Amino acid sequence: MSLDRRQWLESVVALAASGVLPAARAQRGSPAPSGDAFSPLATGDPQPFDYAWLKGRARTDALAAYSPPHAALPASLAALDYDHFQAIRFQPREALWGKADDLFRVDFFHRGYQYKERVRVHEVVHGQAREIAYNPAMFELRKAGIDAHTLASDLGFAGFRVHFHTNWAADIAAFLGASYFRAVGADRQYGLSARGLAIDTAMPDGEEFPRFSAFWFERPAREAGSLTIYALLESPSIAGAYRIVLTPGGTTTMDIDAALYPRKPIARLGVAPLTTMYLCGENDRRRGDDWRPEIHDSDGLSIDTGAGEWIWRPLVNAPGTRLNTYVDHNPRGFGLLQRDRNFDHYQDDSVYYDRRPNAWVEPKANGGFDEGAVQLLEFPAPDETVDNVVAYWNPARPAQPRQELLYAYRLHWGTRTPFRSTLARVVATRTGIGGVVGRKRAYFSWRFAIDFVGGDLEALGKDAAVEPVITTSRGTIEIASARPQAAINGYRAMFDLKPADDSVEPFDLRLFLRLDGAALSETWLYQWTAPSMDDRRRLLME
Repeated sequence: MSLDRRQWLESVVALAASGVLPAARAQRGSPAPSGDAFSPLATGDPQPFDYAWLKGRARTDALAAYSPPHAALPASLAALDYDHFQAIRFQPREALWGKADDLFRVDFFHRGYQYKERVRVHEVVHGQAREIAYNPAMFELRKAGIDAHTLASDLGFAGFRVHFHTNWAADIAAFLGASYFRAVGADRQYGLSARGLAIDTAMPDGEEFPRFSAFWFERPAREAGSLTIYALLESPSIAGAYRIVLTPGGTTTMDIDAALYPRKPIARLGVAPLTTMYLCGENDRRRGDDWRPEIHDSDGLSIDTGAGEWIWRPLVNAPGTRLNTYVDHNPRGFGLLQRDRNFDHYQDDSVYYDRRPNAWVEPKANGGFDEGAVQLLEFPAPDETVDNVVAYWNPARPAQPRQELLYAYRLHWGTRTPFRSTLARVVATRTGIGGVVGRKRAYFSWRFAIDFVGGDLEALGKDAAVEPVITTSRGTIEIASARPQAAINGYRAMFDLKPADDSVEPFDLRLFLRLDGAALSETWLYQWTAPSMDDRRRLLME
């Protein structure tokens, strides 16, 4: 399955906007729950539950043939379009928790539109679990044209969102569709997504999208600032158990433990996958017909390697499908970031790309990120509704049946990057036709201008012999320079790349700033595809 990221985002935001302060609970005559009691939403006999039990369940499931989810829906729900699905409103009074002395509240998403599979949800109190019952009365359905009386009492939910007591009207995280989930930081702005797992991304036979089929919410203690969520992951190739400890804040964190049990060999496993959108930006202007200068949720991949090198890879709206592999051992972290926070660079006062959060993966000690690679997939996006960039950790050893694969990492969500190099960092990448202004170009070349700020750059004297260290996979580097840029209190490195032939295979470029043999900056990596020969001739004539 493939999800439309703009519709996912707008669905979550529109549904969240309908929330109001929850009323004191008067749930069908049931008493209000205490800290030791189940919510009135929880039904049936309690069943023992903990993470060990969930791992055992996933391990057992992996030994059996995969059973596809039952996705049948009443015709009225299956036929919903985007606008009518958005018209379904959850009633905050029907939320899990959310009383005056609760710190968290959980609301639920209705099934329908693209979200057809049922997700089972449970409350956990003192090691006992009860399933949360669906009831049409939990939702305002009339504006969507749905008759509540036609819906079965066991219809179930499509997903959920989490609220925190600091602002009941704004959700802090949402889980909806396959194994997709999102969270926000201080700006309360959704953007890129995470997933539970990626399988066979960019493989010839197509990608497999595992799904979270069931969730368990552990009732927090009255003063707890974190919410523990458990999830069962299922797909034809694998089963898995997840424990997610969600801690809201200026930077929201999720401490994630995953236990994975393959059903069959998996050629390409993607752990801690992040998914984002890049349509156009200062380095890749492919939307001359759009009034906005830049359109993207993230503008680069950052990697803090196990060897201590910081890498910045600007994203592009690739002309074809590209998969780049950055081999590493025990990486300290990686993430998809939105470094450019200047509203003037986007001019979008509707979805506010300048406020989109970063997502940073911080592997934990012995968390399973030993030998492998960070892989970056980019493919063409026709518009901003398509997530066209994926980054994840790919273990060096392929997954095999009857294995137990354990991973542990922390996800950071927010506009402030939790970890930053002490070296200068890239803040802008610009490209255009090469050559010397005022001179007729005798051949085609392409100009790159990369701006660096921070680190020791501001302390350098005017005569500091800063040099750009540049390498390319092929072609010739020309007119290379690095000079102070007073407007940004940093440095600008520039060079031209002259292709040696008419190939349109990508060029791999690498650059960092150096002084007296020591690195001054993080490493800038870039993959550039030269225009066709006809376009090169046209550009030379302009």
